[in-house]
Amino acid sequence: MMSPNEREQSTRTPYVAANWKMHKTVAEAAQFIDTLLPRIAATQSDVVVCPPFTALSAVVERRYGTAVRVAAQNMHEEGSGAFTGEISASMLVELDVEAVVLGHSERRQYFGETDASLARKVPAALAAGLEPILCVGESEAARDAGETEEVLERQLQVDLADVPAEDLDRVVVAYEPIWAIGTGRTASEAQAQEVCAFIRDVLRARGGAADRVRILYGGSVKPANAAELMSQADVDGALVGGASLDPAEFAAIVEAAA
Repeated sequence: MMSPNEREQSTRTPYVAANWKMHKTVAEAAQFIDTLLPRIAATQSDVVVCPPFTALSAVVERRYGTAVRVAAQNMHEEGSGAFTGEISASMLVELDVEAVVLGHSERRQYFGETDASLARKVPAALAAGLEPILCVGESEAARDAGETEEVLERQLQVDLADVPAEDLDRVVVAYEPIWAIGTGRTASEAQAQEVCAFIRDVLRARGGAADRVRILYGGSVKPANAAELMSQADVDGALVGGASLDPAEFAAIVEAAA
């Protein structure tokens, strides 16, 4: 007899997201999408492109009628106010953006993103109709100290504190081991599965729709390792950084998710 997770796994649509970070002008973004779309025309996966704010409109315009959806890389938790340089959820919705990356390790490390602010951002995104892609992950020091599970449980419990259990499956969780981001190091398939299964267990303890939550792996994902990583029972896709900047490489990762 199949477990609840095994039953839900068969219905969880693979999810592959391209996080461009601070790369690509409007012209470069348009060229990328025009090159990518024919390569992934047959995909049955959810494909999400996360451009910088300046290129959101250009990507949105080109993705209509295709498998591609668009996510911003950050947003403010307030709807408006004296927050110079920030972008609200309603501003993203107005552009027909469908999702938003929240809590990326670079936002946490370089820009002071805290779990307390994410506890406000995630519900704000959901209330606006945006799909949050919530990033969690441990540092190399935490992993070496055996604190991976402690770090992840703390992040998940605080960041999702105000998300009702029945709404959990509206959130995508991306596990990104900080020690594997941009370093060329990658968690093994077994390591990725172990941690993603732990994340699902933390969510399951809250009840609700945990077995329908899509959990991604992010950390030096490439065409060469994508299929093995995404074949694991609790790894439902990938949050791709460097390899997502090349349309051929990203298309190969999308294909590997099938």
